[in-house]
Amino acid sequence: QVQLVESGGGLVQAGGSLRLSCAASGRTFSRYGMSWFRQAPGKEREFVAGINYNGARTYYADSVKGRFAISRDNAKNTVYLQMNSLEPEDTAVYYCAESPSSNYYDNRESYKSWGQGTQVTVSS
Repeated sequence: QVQLVESGGGLVQAGGSLRLSCAASGRTFSRYGMSWFRQAPGKEREFVAGINYNGARTYYADSVKGRFAISRDNAKNTVYLQMNSLEPEDTAVYYCAESPSSNYYDNRESYKSWGQGTQVTVSS
């Protein structure tokens, strides 16, 4: 059973940047794809970005493409989400999730392992 712990959230002004981290333990991290999702109040949890097991492939939601970057350090069992040019619409709880395979998926139903989430608030 994998444990996922997110960190790095906070309050930032529009146009600012944050870097989220997700530390994994309990399973061989380097074998599995990873993704970031987010959930705003009153909305469903939505896909943000995914990365395959070795970092060679990434994929982004249209809403964050060009502003966010997902990466991973398999030696540290950690996946990151660099968020630049933040907008108030990016305000949400951000969750990392471990894929059941070496690849990533853009639907939340494919994931069974989730972190507890970290709050990101972007003020206008």
